[in-house]
Amino acid sequence: MGDRRARAIRGATTVESDTPEQIRRATRELLETIVHRNGITSADVISAIFTVTHDLTSEFPAHAARELGWLDVPLLCTLEIPVPGSLAHCIRVLLHVESDAPRTGIRHVYLHDARTLRPDLVQES
Repeated sequence: MGDRRARAIRGATTVESDTPEQIRRATRELLETIVHRNGITSADVISAIFTVTHDLTSEFPAHAARELGWLDVPLLCTLEIPVPGSLAHCIRVLLHVESDAPRTGIRHVYLHDARTLRPDLVQES
């Protein structure tokens, strides 16, 4: 096994409407996709910072991480600054992980309408 280092993984997704169910479902999908594409487990996650746009107020994305069993991972949720013309109904995450992958081997994940944020990084499931 290679030299394990701290790495950062970005991800984003969107929901159609502001409901707790949609926020939890979309966040679970995002986290599961990041874990799968990067070959990591929740034990590799050091911490996670979630942001949501101002139009999402019904649920904390961290709730979905807890549902996935991320019980000992420090989680933080915050609001994004309201920039005119920004993507609506958006959930973003910044994961800090331990990985032996080189920085260039990290796979950032953008799902649903969030694919427009980084079309250069979009990959099919």
